[in-house]
Formats: sequence, C-alpha cells, structure tokens
Amino acid sequence: MAAQYILVVDDEPDIRQLISEILEDEGYEVAVAEDAEKAKELRLQRRPDLVLLDIWMPGEDGISLLKGWKKTGSLCCPVIMMSGHGTIETAVEATRLGAYDFIEKPLSMAKMLLTIENALHSELLVQENKGLREQVHAPEYPLGSSQVMDNLRQQAKRLATQNDLILIYGESGVGKEVFARFIHTNSDNNNRNFVKATVSSFATELVAKELFGLEQQDKVHYGLLDEAHSGCLYLSDIAALPMDVQSKLLSALREGFYTRVGGTEHVGFSLKLVVSSQHDLRDDVDAGSFDSELYEALNIVPLMIPGLREHPEDVPELLNYYVDKLTAQDSLPYRHFSVAAQNYLRNYPWFGNIRELRNLVQRLLIMGTDVEITEEEVEKSLGKELTVFSQPLSEPPSGLFDLSLRQAREQFEHDYLIHHLGQVNGNVSKLSDKVQMERTHLYRKMRSLGIDPKQFGK
Repeated sequence: MAAQYILVVDDEPDIRQLISEILEDEGYEVAVAEDAEKAKELRLQRRPDLVLLDIWMPGEDGISLLKGWKKTGSLCCPVIMMSGHGTIETAVEATRLGAYDFIEKPLSMAKMLLTIENALHSELLVQENKGLREQVHAPEYPLGSSQVMDNLRQQAKRLATQNDLILIYGESGVGKEVFARFIHTNSDNNNRNFVKATVSSFATELVAKELFGLEQQDKVHYGLLDEAHSGCLYLSDIAALPMDVQSKLLSALREGFYTRVGGTEHVGFSLKLVVSSQHDLRDDVDAGSFDSELYEALNIVPLMIPGLREHPEDVPELLNYYVDKLTAQDSLPYRHFSVAAQNYLRNYPWFGNIRELRNLVQRLLIMGTDVEITEEEVEKSLGKELTVFSQPLSEPPSGLFDLSLRQAREQFEHDYLIHHLGQVNGNVSKLSDKVQMERTHLYRKMRSLGIDPKQFGK
C-alpha cells in the first residue's frame, strides 16, 4: 500500500526530527518545514494527506497560514494544530478556520498518532461517501454469474496488479466506472483516493487546469493528478481530451512529473490511470483527433466490456439486485418479476445496457401496484404498444422495392447516413446525436456499409 504523506511544520529542529522519525517508523511518508514559507513551497510541490502545523513560528504564524489556506480555498486536507502555549480561544479559532484538531506541547506521541489516524480515517470516509453519492444506484461490484462476467473480473484483477495504464471500452451504460472502481479495489494502493472525472463535462479551455492544477502567486488549485496521487484516476470519455492536453499528459506519463498551469515547478506523481471510451480510439487516431503515441501507451491490454445483450443470462440477477437496492435505498414498494417477464427481458436487446435495465426496474416499482411484475406490464413499460410508423407510405426511391429486404434496408441506411454526414461535415459525434445512435454502433455500421466519414469533412 502507498504511504500517506504528512507535512510537519514547526520552527524547532528537535521537534521536527522527533516527529519525523516517529511518523516514518509508523509507515508514513514525511516532509518537514521550518516556517510558513517553506510549508507553502512544499505544498506546491505535492498535495499532502495531512498537515501538522505549529502555531507559534517566526514570521507568519500557524493561525495566519491556516487562515490563508482557508481564504484561498487551498485547505485540501486535515490540519492538526500544535502549540506549547495553547488556550481554549486559540483552539476554537483554529477549529473555526477548518483545523481538524488541536494538540498541546509537550506532545504525547500516543495521542498525536491517534489524532493523525482518526483524521486520516475521517478524510477517507468523506472521500468514500462522496464516491458513493456519485455512483447513486451503480453496483459496487461488477455483477453477473455468467462466464463472460467471470472472465472480465479475472482480467480486471490481473490488470489491477500489473498495469498502471488501463483502457476500458464499452457502450454507454455497461458499467465502465464500476469496473474502474473494481480495478482500484484490487490494486495495491486501494487505501488511497479513487478520483473520477468525465472529460467531456469540462469546458475545453479548462481541461488542463482541471487535470494538472493551477498556480497563481501563493494560491494553488490542486488538479485531478494531485488528488489521485498514489491512488487511481479514472477519466471517462477520454476521446474528448484536447490534443494539446493529450501531449502534456503523454509527457507527464513518460517523465513522471508535470507542471501546473501558471507554474514552473516540476510536480512528481505516481498513480494508476484508468480511461474509458465508448468507441474505438483508433478511429480518432485515424481522424487526427487523438495522439497516436498516447493511444499506444493506453491500448496495451484494453478491457472490453460487452453489451448486456451479449450475456443475457445475467439479466435475472441484475433485475433482482436493482429491485432489492431500490426498495432499500429509495423506499420503493417491493415487487418481483414473474418467470415469463424475466424470460422476456433475457431476450430484450438492451441498447441502453445495465443503465436501461436499472431505469426500467425503477419505473416499474414506482408505477406498479401488484406485487408481481408481469410480462405484459414489462412490454407496455418498454413501449411495445407505441405505433412507430404512423405516417402514410411515401414514394420509395426507384428500384428499392425490387431488392431483398436486407438489401433494401442496407441501401436506405447507407443513403440515410450519407445524407446526415454531409449535414454535419463528417463529424461523427454530431452524427451520433443527430441519428440517436451510440458511436460504437455507428462506426461499426458505417464500416459495414463502406462509408468513410473523413470524406465528408471540410
């Protein structure tokens, strides 16, 4: 497991040395600073997991330093204040400014170690609860008893211990984040943070700042690499990473350090980087929108998560899981699926994958009244009774009715996609939104129809 990093700030050399030796013996990684200026410098170089901060120091005192971190939003970790002349008023002021606790000198080493342990554990619980809130209804473990899922879990476990760069492929809703968290749980550094971000959710001009952090005079905005240090960083929708940021990330992975936006200091880092994409990144490389060297670094042993329709034997287990989870978590009335309903859903195509299944279960629990969920109710909820073709038949293209059904369908799909590609100038992301088709399927469809989207770019 990765050692947690503690910054000790105290102007007395003997105390710094004593605390440092004791903490290192306890398995922590330690840095020491003799004053506020040195503490600021060390915090720029690396984000600490905890700070032990003396109050009375020459120059800027500990309370003023804590107040500055609070004011600039740089209070990134638990801070434990130390003082040989402590008063209740000082302790209250430190706590009001965000300090975790206050301990008096001469230090009781047993009390200090217990306070540090409690502070780090409290921070870990905060991060775990944050992750659980972000997951909402997602399972904490890749569910499914099929051979497909068992093989995927075994592969993910191997990657967790052998690879620091991992690429996950899968359609929307298959559980890519669940597998990323599973990889982190099975890694050597599972006691450290799991940090998740969706690249496409950031404004293009802010991606570098969010990933690498920002330095402005004495203020530091820690980025995702800082937060995930020694842990796991999961970047979903990696294809949305701008080219200039891709180059900077590739350089950081090769060199083992980076510089924050606006900064000049090299910031060392070590972490497991897991990224995901809904489509083959080779298409982006061919289109010139993804760095080929970064692609090669990530694509060593990609983890391919299939759509739910490719392991339908797991559907009943997933249905039962979400019934139990939603009734317990959201206080929805308990209902169970009939055998006929389960069999029907095993044969349903699930284009929205596990997310679609979860939403269906939630909808049926909210809207239904009987304890048993029937096949007819499932069919109705899935919209089988909706009339899709309500318009009168228009005049078909010449010769279309002379083709076989398969040929006619392919000809229409070819012409349909060609038409819309021309409207979006070959932009597959816009095409995906326009025709309401997931990009992985869209690329596969265009290949089968002999369509090259690059021919429509301007």
